[in-house]
Amino acid sequence: LCVTDLFRAAAEAGPHHILKLYDPSGRVLNICPQLEANSEDSYYRLEVVASDFQSVLMPAELDDMEYRLHHLESKVIEDVGKTPDIICELKSQVESFRRKLESVEHLSWMGLFKDDGDQQVSPKPRTPQLSVQEERQQVRRKFLNMSSLQVTEEVREHLKSPIFDNWQWEEAEMLVLLQVMYTDLDFLTAFHIELEVLQNFLFEVYCHYNSIPFHNFQHCFCVTQMMYGLIWLTDLRSKLGRIDLLIMLTSALCHDLDHPGYNNVYQINAQTDLALRYNDISPLENHHCAVAFGILSKPECNILKNLTSEQYKHIRGGMIKCILATDMARHNEILNKFKVLQPVFNFTNKDHKEVLMKIMVKVSDISNEARPMAVAEPWLDCLLQEFFNQSDTEKLKGLPVTPFMDRDKVSKPSSQTNFIRFVLLPLFTELTKLFPCLEQHILEPVQRALEYYSDMERARKEEEEEEGTNKPLYRVGWCLKLGGVSLKTWKQTSPTLLTTVVP
Repeated sequence: LCVTDLFRAAAEAGPHHILKLYDPSGRVLNICPQLEANSEDSYYRLEVVASDFQSVLMPAELDDMEYRLHHLESKVIEDVGKTPDIICELKSQVESFRRKLESVEHLSWMGLFKDDGDQQVSPKPRTPQLSVQEERQQVRRKFLNMSSLQVTEEVREHLKSPIFDNWQWEEAEMLVLLQVMYTDLDFLTAFHIELEVLQNFLFEVYCHYNSIPFHNFQHCFCVTQMMYGLIWLTDLRSKLGRIDLLIMLTSALCHDLDHPGYNNVYQINAQTDLALRYNDISPLENHHCAVAFGILSKPECNILKNLTSEQYKHIRGGMIKCILATDMARHNEILNKFKVLQPVFNFTNKDHKEVLMKIMVKVSDISNEARPMAVAEPWLDCLLQEFFNQSDTEKLKGLPVTPFMDRDKVSKPSSQTNFIRFVLLPLFTELTKLFPCLEQHILEPVQRALEYYSDMERARKEEEEEEGTNKPLYRVGWCLKLGGVSLKTWKQTSPTLLTTVVP
């Protein structure tokens, strides 16, 4: 049992409650094993900051909106005899917004559901929690119902851009947008894919992503959407065959299937079944490939069933290479190979194309910092939560602790400045040399992200020097907040992360 769990038990708080710990002087403390013992004369104060996500209170304005909408619907039915489509759409949007407030955890950081003072408010009765299977079937029904609707040209164009905001879309809607990607690239016609089979395939892919902080279906969608955008931005449709485009898009879609939330280092050190099965060689990536082709082995999901054996062999081999390339242990090997080829790159050369396809999948996989900060920063918070979960488990099991995942040593800005400087920028720079048009779309945003996190890191160091102390790192939601940065300074740089809390 970890220290945080003990505090939760003491406060009778649920797993999703947000806690604050204060010392006798009112200073916020970092809940960690290094806490000094307190006494009757000098005791800690524990506070539950926000309500559990499963019993949150909805804003009164939302209830008022639903009442007015219901009243309007009743009046229209009296006059017309049926509910117009526009009202059905409004009802759907209101319900969608309610679900997002209840379930999108990054919104809860802003304290939307905090009670005012000591006022006691009884939560409204909620509908019974759906099982995972029921939730998936609900997503499937929504997906199929929406799949025949016409997606606007504005959305289609936005879907081709790196600034696309995934947080605005539900899972069923993302499945519809994935269907749009396959149809707009003309894969259905070129490879004789039946629409129903594509829909079954996309839904099965959705079902095989786990509900974990980062490597989930939303991440899968973001990586696939970035790949789709890069294909259009670089005009790869005129440079590569359609079969290679299918390989890249489907590899992006399947690249993290059934990810358990613990990386390859953990798998190997813990001697998990995956590490044993794949002899410590890219166990996760090999597993993602195996799950992908397990899905494709089902006739109702096999989007490749109408291809020749040579086409299938080509696609299978290409997908395996692209997905295995996402193992960061092979990053330098693949990047260095691309660096050598880039000055003399030839789109008709099979080996050149193979390396480019790997690079494109890699870029898409780690492209969050190329997105607007409002989209990218919540993803970093999700990633840090997954990292911290792993390091906590490593400590509990007595395994070597992965340094960049240790919640007691890593800060949010330092983790990003190093990753951007030594991984993202070298990779994005090389790709931009081949496709100069990408400079404004992915390279410049990453450079701005480096400046953003560098400024944040400098602010922490400067304040620590002024105070002559080395303060602990305070955790904010799923991320780390710099203990040395004042609340005023933090509000100026990151207005959505204002509360010092413990995940």
